[in-house]
Amino acid sequence: MLWAGGRVVVGGSPWKVSTLSPAAQEVVLRLRAVGARGIALDSSRDRAVLRVLLDRGFAECAPAPSMNANVEDVEITIPVLDDPERLQDLLATLPTVRVVVIDDGSTDADAIADVAASAGARTVRHEVNRGPAAARNTALQSTTASFVAFIDADCLADPSWPSRLLHHFDDPAVAAVAARVTPDGEGSSLLERYEAIRSSLDMGDQPELVRPGARLGFVPSAALVVRRSAIQPGGFDEGLRLGEDVDLVWRLADAGWLVRYDPSVVVRHRTRARWGSWLRRKLEYGTSAPDLEMRHPGRLAPARPSLWTIATLALIATGHPWAGVVLQAFPFAVLSRRFAPIPEGRVLAARVTAQGVLADTMALGQAMRREWWPVGAVALVASPWSRTARIGALMVITPLLWEWADRRPPMNPAAFTVMRLIDDAAYGTGVITASVRARQWRTLAPRPRGTARAVEVMNGILRRFAPGARS
Repeated sequence: MLWAGGRVVVGGSPWKVSTLSPAAQEVVLRLRAVGARGIALDSSRDRAVLRVLLDRGFAECAPAPSMNANVEDVEITIPVLDDPERLQDLLATLPTVRVVVIDDGSTDADAIADVAASAGARTVRHEVNRGPAAARNTALQSTTASFVAFIDADCLADPSWPSRLLHHFDDPAVAAVAARVTPDGEGSSLLERYEAIRSSLDMGDQPELVRPGARLGFVPSAALVVRRSAIQPGGFDEGLRLGEDVDLVWRLADAGWLVRYDPSVVVRHRTRARWGSWLRRKLEYGTSAPDLEMRHPGRLAPARPSLWTIATLALIATGHPWAGVVLQAFPFAVLSRRFAPIPEGRVLAARVTAQGVLADTMALGQAMRREWWPVGAVALVASPWSRTARIGALMVITPLLWEWADRRPPMNPAAFTVMRLIDDAAYGTGVITASVRARQWRTLAPRPRGTARAVEVMNGILRRFAPGARS
């Protein structure tokens, strides 16, 4: 979103407010004018501006009109374990050349090899199961192309899916690009209808720059194309049985690479139609949290609320809503001072302040459905008798009703809300059990932000109204 005639841009990945130089402003206004068609930048100055816009998530690299990328530019690899039927279905949707199947210790090796050979694919076998990270590392070692596409054996794809992502690699800073992974068809059961709109592998319909702290913090490796030179030095972490794709994305971001998500390219994934396997998989996803926290300290915190938001919600919950509103005047004043040189800076400050409170409240509500779901459950049960519990229950439920109203899924709001609560609680149970087992409490504890800034602001207030006061 542009502000002040294009002098300020709001958004990016992670979300931020950036003041633009005149040169950057001119490029941004040109990009806005042409929309999705994009522009070709010839001068070194414009290219430098675009580099900053790309790195901050304000722009995307569009395919050049003359691009002739095809599947010959990339090798496709498929890790598989004991599922020759689904492997056969997937291979039928892929090109017949440059496909490598990694058999990760299947009990019937001949069945996997025969299915691969009949489709013209090459097979590389692990004698024992070593996990998805090891299978993908073997895929890297068994291929030579500059770009390697990973696709799970329980997926179905268009033959052109990897080549349609290659234009992103025109940007030399891009290390990986993920396609959108959607459920294969829609069943009639409640679980199948829910999965059709809320699959864990579906990252949504908006293109994103993927990095820690952004709206989209990771992408699954179920349908992922990578630049070999970016990923080969470290590969996937074989110490992770789950979460290896999250770890890869975060390591690439830490190394200065970009990872993009392109929902215009869609790969279909087989839906889990049985409650037991669905719940077990959700719980398993959560169990990866302690191992990821060890590798990336602080990134798995369930919530990072501002101290101002925490204090505001506490005042509202204890029956002092107007005091909570007044408290938000302090961060608003800080932002107003920062945005003073911008036309309508106070309006922008009010908007950013309100958006911060809303984002923090929704994040706390999500934590109360996931890592802190026992607290959320108590709030729901006790809400008829306790004001504080009612505030907590609203934080838990309201975002789900908002999501239902936005998506209008083929189920009533009560059914959707219950399914979301079960989904989040299953994941949260995985986080809790794995954290307790590993004695890793940072995956369960919030990490309030802005402590130093809040103290600084309060000290300023004290000095103004009580000159002799000290913190």
